[in-house]
Amino acid sequence: MKKILLVAVFAVLFQGTHLFAQTIPKEMESEYYYYSYTVEKVYTHRLGFMILYRNNSNRLVRTYVPLEWFTTSTGKGEVIYLGSGSEWPSMIVYYKNGEFSHMRLRLRRARAHETWGVVPVNIQIDDLFQGVEEVKLEH
Repeated sequence: MKKILLVAVFAVLFQGTHLFAQTIPKEMESEYYYYSYTVEKVYTHRLGFMILYRNNSNRLVRTYVPLEWFTTSTGKGEVIYLGSGSEWPSMIVYYKNGEFSHMRLRLRRARAHETWGVVPVNIQIDDLFQGVEEVKLEH
């Protein structure tokens, strides 16, 4: 009797596993996907941010993001300021249907934090902020 009951329980468990599978219906799938990177340093410039981040091979890479992306509510960028805590700053870049959509920078509020820096005035990088339409990521 115990063997029959045990076999019946196993049969129900193995046949019922598909009931617990998590599948997302096609109409609920998102057209967005994202890449998230650790931000090592954010340099402020009068025209935008120069961001140093670590790519997937742990190499430091830089990208230039115009300030105008962050000045309007319909811009391509959003800055979320982190308070004190253990969370490290990050950059999240969103794509919609394979094309750049927008980005979020999660940065420390305190400009005295080690991840903030300022581009020296004598360094001319103005042209790197001109005509930027999307973030070029290096994976």
